[in-house]
Amino acid sequence: MASSRVISVLSILLLCITIIQGRKTLYTSNDFSASSLNTDDGICKTMVETQGYTCEEHKVTTEDGYILSMQRLPASRSGEKANKPPVLIQHGLFCDAVIWLFNSPDESLGFILADSGFDVWLVNGRGTKYSTMHTSLSPNDKAYWDWSWDELASYDLPASVQYVYNNTGQKMHYAGHSQGTLMAFAALSQGQLLNMLRSAALLSPIAHMNQISSKETKLGADLFLANDIYWLGIREFSPIEDVGAKFLDGICHTLNLNCANLMAFFTGPNCCINSSRIDFYLQHEPQPSSTKNLIHFSQMIRTGNIAKYDYDDQAQNVKHYGQRVPPTYDLTKIPNDFPLFFAYGGKDQLSDVQDVKILLNDLQDHDANKLVLEFNQDYAHADFILSVSAKQDVYDPMIAFFNNQ
Repeated sequence: MASSRVISVLSILLLCITIIQGRKTLYTSNDFSASSLNTDDGICKTMVETQGYTCEEHKVTTEDGYILSMQRLPASRSGEKANKPPVLIQHGLFCDAVIWLFNSPDESLGFILADSGFDVWLVNGRGTKYSTMHTSLSPNDKAYWDWSWDELASYDLPASVQYVYNNTGQKMHYAGHSQGTLMAFAALSQGQLLNMLRSAALLSPIAHMNQISSKETKLGADLFLANDIYWLGIREFSPIEDVGAKFLDGICHTLNLNCANLMAFFTGPNCCINSSRIDFYLQHEPQPSSTKNLIHFSQMIRTGNIAKYDYDDQAQNVKHYGQRVPPTYDLTKIPNDFPLFFAYGGKDQLSDVQDVKILLNDLQDHDANKLVLEFNQDYAHADFILSVSAKQDVYDPMIAFFNNQ
């Protein structure tokens, strides 16, 4: 049965090769030059200032040359300047910073934090719409997409935190969703950033993934589908572009699923998203990621380990890590007195409750007064960023947590 699924999905992928070869270039050479970004089309102009908030566009360059777009909301809607510490907000996989601004100002985390007096900083990960620039590479170059969440934790997150710290002179709170939580776990477990962070709020935490309950996601991991896409020479994975769309359609076809509500198959049944806003969400999301990143997540799902990217070749692992197997991230190394806030849901099929319990077991020695847990039985993965009731269910408790640190 498994082999027939492989053949079915790979057949679709192979048919896509001619599409890829004939596809028009998505990025011109000017797309990654520092002067190419039209700020009139940026997040500040299109998503923030239209709601009556002051907004600043910023750029930060990572150690490996990626130029990330950041947005700052330095004041509330009334114009009152922030009187609380900075908060850096990091999105998850296939998203960008727009995800924190999608709903109305009283439902979107970016606006809610600004109106609560915080100095809000939003960051867009490498390869997303507003962060396609690099000091020497174009997104058309395969080398541009040679990264996984290892690099997001090692380069993007430190560069973003350091930039906010340099600009404000203050230690900051961190808020992340999904992949954004994994980045924090990796950095904190290695003792990084602690001198610049006050606390971390982790929504739909991703760490151990062996118990993941999304059958579709687990199927893709078990059949090494991301590896097959990589083998075909495809380094950029976009769920809404040629291969990505065909890939997801292939999974739906193979499992005989009605994928009209594709998101629910992967995230779980989100309880509280405004269905009338779905078309608006889809104008902005999902965003691209690297195929290598998907391979890395697949490795985590198959093994249950939180480890660096496995090159599946002992010589390559030795070259990159000095050992034949990738080093693991030991979450027990996160300082027991570092303030952590977790919010997770009973219907989440990516941040599964059983996996969260294993994560919490890693943190069993954490100081009880430095670890806050917020559980919502009805929430699935996307509810934590798009739910119309997230303010009272998640964000208000999170803000109370920030105020106590």
